[in-house]
Amino acid sequence: MNNKLLNSRFHQILILAIVLVLVLCVRLFVLTVIQKDSWEAAADSQNTKEITTLAPRGKILDRYGREIATNRQVFTLTFNASGLSTEEINQTCYSLVQILEANGDEYVDNFPIIIEDGAFRYTYDDQKAQWLSNRGFSTDLTAEQAFNALRTQYEIDPQLDRYEAAEILQDTYSVYPPINIRSMTYTYDTQKEQFLEKYGLDTDLSAEEAFSQLRETYKIDETLSDTEARKLFRIREEIQTLGYNRYLSATIASDISDETLIYVEESSSALKGVEISSETVRYYPNGSTLAHVIGYMGSISDSQYEEYVTEKGYNADDLIGKDGIEASMEEYLKGTDGVTQVRVNSTGDYIDTISETEPVAGQNVYLTIDLDLQKVAEDALERAINAVANGTTFQSEYGNVRMSRYENCASGAAVAIDVETGDVLAMASYPDYDPNIFAEGISTEDWESVQSTNPRDYLAPTPLYNIATKASVQPGSTFKPVTAVAALQAGLDPDLNIRDRGHIDIGGRSFGCSAWNMYGGTHGTLNLVSGIQNSCNYYFYCIATGTDWGTGASLGYDEDINIEKIMEVAQEFGLGQETGIELDEATTPLASAERKMESTKNSLWSYLYSNAINYWPESVVNDDEALRTDIDTIVSWTEENPSRGEIISRIGEQTQVEESQIEAVADLCKYSYFNQAQWTVGDEFNISIGQGDNAYTPLQMAQYVATLGNYGVRNQVSIVKGIEGEGETQKDDPYTISVDKDDISKVIEGMKRVVTNGTLAGMFSRLDVEVAGKTGTAERSGYINPVDEVSYVREHLSSIAPGVSWSEVEEIMEDLMLEDPESYPTENDTVDDAVIQASGRTVTQSDIDQFKDTYDEFAWVVTMAPADDPKIAVVVMLVQGGTSYNAGPVAREIIGEYLKLSDENEAADFGTKMQ
Repeated sequence: MNNKLLNSRFHQILILAIVLVLVLCVRLFVLTVIQKDSWEAAADSQNTKEITTLAPRGKILDRYGREIATNRQVFTLTFNASGLSTEEINQTCYSLVQILEANGDEYVDNFPIIIEDGAFRYTYDDQKAQWLSNRGFSTDLTAEQAFNALRTQYEIDPQLDRYEAAEILQDTYSVYPPINIRSMTYTYDTQKEQFLEKYGLDTDLSAEEAFSQLRETYKIDETLSDTEARKLFRIREEIQTLGYNRYLSATIASDISDETLIYVEESSSALKGVEISSETVRYYPNGSTLAHVIGYMGSISDSQYEEYVTEKGYNADDLIGKDGIEASMEEYLKGTDGVTQVRVNSTGDYIDTISETEPVAGQNVYLTIDLDLQKVAEDALERAINAVANGTTFQSEYGNVRMSRYENCASGAAVAIDVETGDVLAMASYPDYDPNIFAEGISTEDWESVQSTNPRDYLAPTPLYNIATKASVQPGSTFKPVTAVAALQAGLDPDLNIRDRGHIDIGGRSFGCSAWNMYGGTHGTLNLVSGIQNSCNYYFYCIATGTDWGTGASLGYDEDINIEKIMEVAQEFGLGQETGIELDEATTPLASAERKMESTKNSLWSYLYSNAINYWPESVVNDDEALRTDIDTIVSWTEENPSRGEIISRIGEQTQVEESQIEAVADLCKYSYFNQAQWTVGDEFNISIGQGDNAYTPLQMAQYVATLGNYGVRNQVSIVKGIEGEGETQKDDPYTISVDKDDISKVIEGMKRVVTNGTLAGMFSRLDVEVAGKTGTAERSGYINPVDEVSYVREHLSSIAPGVSWSEVEEIMEDLMLEDPESYPTENDTVDDAVIQASGRTVTQSDIDQFKDTYDEFAWVVTMAPADDPKIAVVVMLVQGGTSYNAGPVAREIIGEYLKLSDENEAADFGTKMQ
């Protein structure tokens, strides 16, 4: 019985074993035969890696093939630690440090722990503190508080969300805060966490603790000081950053000396893993010339990662064009990288090479720019700005000009356009920068050097800012030819005489011409040509409204004329819209009653929100929803424009404004906003002479003048002549304005008179051709905020607020900054409100601002030459240039150089360069 049972169990086990063996055999057959190819592919993918060889970037050249952006060949020292032990890596790192330092070669230093006088710090913390300090912010602000502080500082509409606010900071003010907008964290803090995690360290370790653990982990020689050990970690940091890509070589030093090159080549056996490679680095041979057109290179940001890395296949550490042509032509300038497939083992160490594909260089991009003309434009612009700021003489072969002194003039722009094609021949913006500082990644110090010189004044010079394409400002009297064309379209007789009565009084305001405003005179009887020559405001008030305001008679137009008609013509000339240029550009909506109303509402809302502490009790100020509701209620009355008494009554009944401040708020709303929001005849007058809500960039103005010189034919503006292998740039069909050429001839005749007998008399007399031009000045209201508001207030406190002590102001400042760090991030942002509170609110913002400088006028000159057959249009704008005559020498230098160069370079064959 027992034997049978035993045999039964034996057979069961045997059968089970046979079944298992069969299952294993079947599975083995499936794996080795049926699924052989898929498993081999999977194994290959695990063991095969790709090494990218960067392709040389395409060149940027001027219209005649002269290099503007190219590549410089350099020798680079790399270290491949694949297969080396910790001790071998340490020894090689030590040897490299000795070699590089002995030969004076700079080498990488991305290791984010620094040691000074025995103290350890993270560079991330230093960079964050420096950024906050440079902005005048407290260094303990959170990322969200700092971002909101920027919104306050740049007066960004509080109703916009954070993403819209960030876009305005970047596009309008060239401010790029080191903050992840989505998570509201400092990028520096994120980078510090990533660094510690990369080495397997706790993210809460101090810099000294992290360094100590790293010394122990990597067995750094105990005889080396911490300072010497850090030099090794500078190299180890590059190796560690590769992660599982150890088959790649880490770049240790670029553009090494010949001495280092020879030593490494001769000592290759002793320097395991060390290699010399040749690579290209972006190089701008003309330095700062054309900086704002070329743009600059930079790393792929978090917001660009998906587009470039995920979608376009870039490497995460690639440099890309961030601005200018480098950015807009990125897809052409970027070549096809070479790829080397290598086999690696399970730890990522290199085994052998499988295949190799050579890189293909990017395509060359040819600009419409004439490099020689560009250099003259930039030189003339810089010299003119310096001469205006100092009241000195502008030296020129065409005649020296003593500049009227306006010490705040520190920036400006000049644009020259080919009248017949719309091609940009020169585009200068000052101040500028050297794009070479971006070529291999920019340092914190260099980045700060290209930011605004005064973040509290958005008209302060900012080297990165392209004034030519992004600064929309009032054009002043240079706009008058647009009004003239609109009137001609409506039926103005250009020979009709209108007597200048000096001024027109409407609604308690007097609108006068320059002769009346300066000495109580007039320009006499004017027609279109003499009206333009004398830039008579009175004449243009009349033709813009179709009325002779002296007699009340109609000017006999065939069609009605109004602001809408003038703005239609402005749009036909290209004003207030994109020009088509291959660069980022700003546009401001054209003037209209609707725009003025919305602008007034937004301004009132922002003012009340920013100054709420002066009008509402603290409980409401701290309740954002309640405060917003009150402000929305008040702003909603703008279009209705109730009486002062009605506003006082409503504020008391419908809002929580402090009882003592109700009349102040009512007066502010009624007289500073509600009354100003309504569209009036005065607005029509202002628009007709280039003031009011007119705001255009120098580039748009250049397109407008070129269109005028082309007798109403508007070409798309372009700064790219063509692309190698793609052909010339294809433009939109020209647009033709519906105006008689003879009428435009009358406008140009008036502009010729400006140059011969008007505000530009004598400026162009030494040129070989006749020039047509128009001048203009535009006012900028408001006060210039000093860099240090605290010092300003302290200096003038006894005059601003007699009886208020500085200690009182300091105490209130401290309280405000503690209670509301977002609204009061810095002492500069707090001191004014502290003075107002210390005075019991008897002091106003106007009282505080009374000792500040006001803005000088923008100076404009627009020209075309030769006047009878225009070939080139030149526009110059000096920020706070004071008088338009100050801008004249820049336009003259550009036109004079153009006349010299046009014949000399005419034979250059561009077409053969792009096949």
